[in-house]
Amino acid sequence: MKKTLFALLFALLLPAFAAFGADRQKIVMGVTPFPHKDIMEIVKTLLAKQGFDLEIKEFTDYVQPNVALGEKSLDANFFQHVPYLDNMNKEKGLNLTWVAKVHIEPLGLYSKKIKKIEELKKGDTIAIPNDPTNGARALRLLAKNGLIQVKAGELVTAKDVTANPKSLKIVELDAAQLPRTLQDVTASVINTNFAVEGGLVPSKDALIREGKDSPYANVVAVRKADADKPWVKALVKACNSPEVKKFVQTQLVPKGIFPAF
Repeated sequence: MKKTLFALLFALLLPAFAAFGADRQKIVMGVTPFPHKDIMEIVKTLLAKQGFDLEIKEFTDYVQPNVALGEKSLDANFFQHVPYLDNMNKEKGLNLTWVAKVHIEPLGLYSKKIKKIEELKKGDTIAIPNDPTNGARALRLLAKNGLIQVKAGELVTAKDVTANPKSLKIVELDAAQLPRTLQDVTASVINTNFAVEGGLVPSKDALIREGKDSPYANVVAVRKADADKPWVKALVKACNSPEVKKFVQTQLVPKGIFPAF
């Protein structure tokens, strides 16, 4: 009799276990090192309490995390802002979407040769990121501060500069290389994560930088087909948790990084 009741109970519970197991319990997350990995370590602890195992994989470039996500070797990634994601979807034919805004990393201009932009001389060289969205973002930062003028449009390039009073030479380099080549140019427009990795403190060292109102919030991205799945909802809740917000406010705001939720 007991065996019969146990068999009946197991049969009744099996569909529930199957449904639970069908949702992903291990989440493979692609990140760039700072501050994305640091934030995800907090998220990992929060997800563990809900029964999810977050595996964090580091990348050092801005291309592979999206390619890997599209190819399903990652379940999610966290390193980019929305305009960059949109452009990658178009360029690579990906079908990715963002599900949570986490923080803002204002872009800044840095130099080891001058202490303020008024010291820029005719013909000086300024390096900017070579990817379309951050390159355009860098040019707008320079234009906003009166160094150049550019055409209207979303993805402007150095070819779209319409006025350049100091005849500044604008060179495009891989974003990750900009801190390491800072001594080779007069100044560089550098993404905050790479600036910090290079020993710079954005809130102190940037000659000019974007404000808190920057529209380039860093987001968590997943494949569109997964966007409404339970594990994604759990991931979003953890990424926009009070614990993550406190970390950003206490540890990252002093470095010039702000919460986006």
